[in-house]
Amino acid sequence: MEAAVATSVALSLVFVSIIVRWAWSLLDWVWFKPKKLERCLRQQGFQGNAYRLFYGDMKENAIMVKEAKSKPMNLSTSHDISPRVIPLLDQTVKTYGKNSFVWVGPLPRVNIMNPEDLKDVFAKPSDFPKPVSNPLIKLLSTGLANYEGEKWAKHRRIINPTFHSEKVKRMLPAFYQSCNDMIKEWETVVSKEGSSCEIDVWPSLQNLTADVISRTAFGSSYQEGQKIFELLKEQAVYAMKTVQRVYIPGWRFVPTKMNKRMKQIHEEIRGLVEGIINKREQAIKAGEATKDDLLGALLESNMKDIQDHGKNNKNVGMSIEDVIEECKLFYFAGQETTSVLLVWTMVLLCQNQNWQDQAREEVLQVFGMNKPDFDGLTHLKAVTMVLLEVLRLYPALVVVSRTTRKKTQFGKFSLPAGVQVGLPALLIHHDKELWGDDAKEFKPERFSEGVSKATKGQLSFFPFGAGPRICIGQNFAMTEAKLALALILQHFTFELSPSYAHAPSALITLQPQYGAPVMLHKR
Repeated sequence: MEAAVATSVALSLVFVSIIVRWAWSLLDWVWFKPKKLERCLRQQGFQGNAYRLFYGDMKENAIMVKEAKSKPMNLSTSHDISPRVIPLLDQTVKTYGKNSFVWVGPLPRVNIMNPEDLKDVFAKPSDFPKPVSNPLIKLLSTGLANYEGEKWAKHRRIINPTFHSEKVKRMLPAFYQSCNDMIKEWETVVSKEGSSCEIDVWPSLQNLTADVISRTAFGSSYQEGQKIFELLKEQAVYAMKTVQRVYIPGWRFVPTKMNKRMKQIHEEIRGLVEGIINKREQAIKAGEATKDDLLGALLESNMKDIQDHGKNNKNVGMSIEDVIEECKLFYFAGQETTSVLLVWTMVLLCQNQNWQDQAREEVLQVFGMNKPDFDGLTHLKAVTMVLLEVLRLYPALVVVSRTTRKKTQFGKFSLPAGVQVGLPALLIHHDKELWGDDAKEFKPERFSEGVSKATKGQLSFFPFGAGPRICIGQNFAMTEAKLALALILQHFTFELSPSYAHAPSALITLQPQYGAPVMLHKR
């Protein structure tokens, strides 16, 4: 009897001990640790709202974003879009200055806006790794953009040859086929109306870049890859909702309707991509030549890496899961970034007819009405200036995030472990101290002597990131954008439709909330 009582008491003590430790961990996570980090940041001169239990600034942010999205903004010569796109961050910097922070739930995120500090953060990826993503967000895609350390180095080594300029040059026929299909479609629609009509170019440009990725990544048409894109777009909406909520460890295991759907989408995409890869591997084993597309180049580079470094070396080559994740990243990142660049380029060229005329004149001078070629595209100076200025005013990713896993020194600051680091590209690209009083105006001439002269050698322009982790696909994206824009300028003049409503909105990337209706006129 006494033994049974003793056992019962012991079990009760163990249970109480577990509950106390769990309660302490919870309290530490939602209160003690955030308050300790807040004191440390304030002592170093960072300012921000006082920490509010669990939610931090996220409730206020959600209210501000909802209010901003409730109505469009005026489209003027000033592209001051930050109050609409990142209202909390914009207000925080205006209230507390550039050395400020916001609360992402119980985590403080420090804003880094000084070019020298930015350079330091980008140059040291091991000191400032990407934040550990909510596992649900990882269902959208992982791949090279999200890896760290040895795995990132291995994937970068294998993927790098895939985006070599010669490989991109050989993909130009696929770029042209997709772009030409869109031009013909627009011409058909315009012809039915006479010589001009209104078209919402945003869905067309999304379809275009989707088609380009399908052809260049997998050698298939957009129709074959359409299901993957539909699923990725749906997954992106869920991922954005997840980002706007406080991450609770273990929440992904709760069988909510959204959690179940995100996992279902993940499995469907995985199955579709795996099917494409398996067909390709079987074709290669059957002796067929490697196809001139991203998947072919990736599989070829992967096999070469294994041969060069030994099959038994675990740090060599990519698994089938790795290849699937890289293909998903090709699909999502490649399609999203170029489509938003093109849509904002068309909007701004509608608004600035003088630059539209100048870019068209250059295209016609270089190509006439002939099919654009790779060498000619590299000589389009005015077109390049326009694209760079659009990337400055409307960067695809408005904030780049990093984190600290240990006490980290940079510049005059010493950040404790557990602090997020925010690099607000939109605010930095629009900063009058860095770009002058006309920072929020569309002036492509600022890039007439290249990026280095425009930025005065400072790191104040990073639409594709910077440092060792700079986007591996930037040449691919810029070549695609130049070709698409050249073909559009050859065949059409365009202006904004009276129904256009200017409403930039961050849904992973910076997109037009109400589309982009444009009046197209056949030349």
